[in-house]
Amino acid sequence: MNIRSYISSILCVLLIFLPVMASARDNGFNIKYDGGSITEVKPGSELRLYIDGNQVRFVQHDEEVVAIPATAITEISYGQDVHRRVGTAVAVGVFTLGLGALTALSKSKKHFVGLTWAIGEKKGGLAMQCDKSDYRGILVGIEGITGKKAIDSATMTVKN
Repeated sequence: MNIRSYISSILCVLLIFLPVMASARDNGFNIKYDGGSITEVKPGSELRLYIDGNQVRFVQHDEEVVAIPATAITEISYGQDVHRRVGTAVAVGVFTLGLGALTALSKSKKHFVGLTWAIGEKKGGLAMQCDKSDYRGILVGIEGITGKKAIDSATMTVKN
């Protein structure tokens, strides 16, 4: 076997395993902590959410902040915050009036998932802002390990 065939064999093996190794990254979700009973984390902080087979973990800077057992989760909720992009429209409108008006008509949605739990006598809860491409996966994952269905806050009726 000459050196050319040896190098080409190594390259072929690398080309086969490189995509597999690249897809073996962590399986967490980036979220923004909106508030709740985790006192170690400030609202607005970026966290990484991991949904394991029996728990939900929140990690900040490679350090686990809290792990909630799936059996302790009492409620899952989902809601949206829809608002007009007025600030962006004003900024764009300074340069081009037409685009600024179109931007003012557009809406942006923020997706929020809430969790409440009870571990013995200790109760807690939190709200997290999820990316628009991740919130469905987060909801399905948490529903899957808890066996509970998420409550959509838009369908809830509040009586004053």
